[in-house]
Amino acid sequence: MASATVNLNLAIFSLFIIIFFLSSIPAKSESSVYDILTQFGLPKGLLPDCVVDDTFSPEDGNFVVELEKPCYVQFDYLVYYEKRITGTLKMGSITNLKGIQVKRLFLWFDVDEIKVDLPPGDSIYFQVGLINKKLKVDQFQTVRSCNSGVRSSRSWKLIFEILHRSTAILDMEGQHFLDHSCNASWILVPEVTFQSLSLVLIRLS
Repeated sequence: MASATVNLNLAIFSLFIIIFFLSSIPAKSESSVYDILTQFGLPKGLLPDCVVDDTFSPEDGNFVVELEKPCYVQFDYLVYYEKRITGTLKMGSITNLKGIQVKRLFLWFDVDEIKVDLPPGDSIYFQVGLINKKLKVDQFQTVRSCNSGVRSSRSWKLIFEILHRSTAILDMEGQHFLDHSCNASWILVPEVTFQSLSLVLIRLS
């Protein structure tokens, strides 16, 4: 009986020692999405500070980032982040990018790809449609706060709606449009935008 009690006490003591030893081992922390960006040679400030969840597949480089809410960060250009951002990480680049847009003038354009020089230099490149826009990489080195705001409703869709409602009147001085919905007249002026050569509507009255 005494022997059984001693063995039980030894077992409990041994279990206590094992639990104490395991609890003293620091847990291996998982890399954050910001750490993963730097591991691929990209600046961590490409994403705002409101990431609430992220998944990354080392096998194919695909990632999914969930933000607390859609928001904006002001770099050289105003950047809009959707709540869900996806893409494929490769060394020095993000391809198949979805969920990030950049504002140029009054239009929003999807950012399809982001690249940096290898070895890293002073520049970063945003692929927007057919245009590869070169920016200073320094502005993306710090993770920034993301601000909420009302997104501008001006877009290609708005322009198309105006043109759809309008009747074209062509003359020798240019292309004018009368918008019957608001009794205003507009003139189309060629403008080189962030993405391509386009026409900008200027209200005359």
